[in-house]
Amino acid sequence: MPADATTALREKFPQVTDRPSNDHPAVNVPIGELVAALRFLRDECGFDLLMDLTAIDWAEGASPRFTMVYHLYSTTRAGYVRVAANCASDAEPAAPSIVTLWSGANWHERECYDMFGITFTGHPDLRRILMWDGYPYHPLRKEFPLAGIEAPLHDAEIGAETGTNVIAAPMAGGPFVAAPGEINLTEAEPRAKDESWNEGRAQPGQSELRQVKE
Repeated sequence: MPADATTALREKFPQVTDRPSNDHPAVNVPIGELVAALRFLRDECGFDLLMDLTAIDWAEGASPRFTMVYHLYSTTRAGYVRVAANCASDAEPAAPSIVTLWSGANWHERECYDMFGITFTGHPDLRRILMWDGYPYHPLRKEFPLAGIEAPLHDAEIGAETGTNVIAAPMAGGPFVAAPGEINLTEAEPRAKDESWNEGRAQPGQSELRQVKE
């Protein structure tokens, strides 16, 4: 059924193309037709549930740099489809809000805005959901170092009382590495580099932090 749905989608929207995928049927949709395509999949193809939405940052210098990704599920036919749409601007990425299609997209879009800096036009209450208002970074962008960036406490009163800054938490879970020459499968399983610091290990300087992902 999902494959039939992507065929119907391509017939309805000729600019839609197949997207390579190892699991579910997937398509690329022009950002200008995204809302209409998602509505078609919901109303005409039975994909009534938005499972999640997220973004891909392909790295600085890439164009298009940001790609929106949506996973839809049909509760009646038990099938998934993946929809991807490239943001038109690399410097100021934006995508249309789909809150009018699925109210649950509200928090997903806020998270994507918070972590990637992607603006969702038409969102009813677009503000950060994990980081505090005024936080100057987007932690899931490629230029954000895995070891984190130290930033002032968002509560000026606490900052003044403690005289301390936020200690940036490492981005646990990556990059995954295995030591050269490891042959034991258990020992060779991918694991994250330890880029944390504590009282026994000095915090890297800001110049070192910026080099983490270079």
